[in-house]
Amino acid sequence: MTAPEARQQQLPDTPLKVVVADDQAAVREPLAAVLALAGGIEVVAAAANGTEVLAAVAAGPVDVVLMDLRMPVMDGIETTRRLAGEHPEVAVVVLTTFADDDSILGALGAGARGYLTKNAGRQDITRAIRAAAAGQSVLDREVQDRLLATARAQAPPAGRPLPPSLPEDLTPREREVLALIGQGLPNRGIAEQLFISEATVKTHINNLFAKAGIRDRADAVRRAIASGLA
Repeated sequence: MTAPEARQQQLPDTPLKVVVADDQAAVREPLAAVLALAGGIEVVAAAANGTEVLAAVAAGPVDVVLMDLRMPVMDGIETTRRLAGEHPEVAVVVLTTFADDDSILGALGAGARGYLTKNAGRQDITRAIRAAAAGQSVLDREVQDRLLATARAQAPPAGRPLPPSLPEDLTPREREVLALIGQGLPNRGIAEQLFISEATVKTHINNLFAKAGIRDRADAVRRAIASGLA
């Protein structure tokens, strides 16, 4: 059983254990207080830098780290990379003011499962935490748009053949789902577009990720564009 599957099988009344990481106490403390009121979430530690995050996770148990990127001592990207290597069962959701290509690609490449900007509301943040704990990715709309723009800029020029990047055994529905991911739609938007449930969307995503060797949603966007689906 994988770590996300194990987390999905937690008892309904078992709260998700979350570490809030931000170097600014004026951000960190109110955020921890808001999450504590969300229901189903227990803030087990608040950290001012990556070293404190690693210590809190080592003391465990921790399900999700809500991670700022720009922190002293050890920044969020390096901390995410360390967590992915040493504690792969812990999901990382980035919450930051930065939505530049280096920050987004650096964090997702290091293993972050979600990426939100600090314009996100409380419901968006709690939804991202729960999705990450269940093995799903949630990306801020601005982040999705940046990924789309970057992937399209890196696509081969018109007239040059696209590389065969998708396996032949993808079903038509899985290709539809990948195309909609490539257009930047979240799971809920895909479900509405295809008139299916979000649970069914998640099943299709899990299947196509496994078949195509897709690592995360950012990789899915790149593959959709490279294959001409988006």
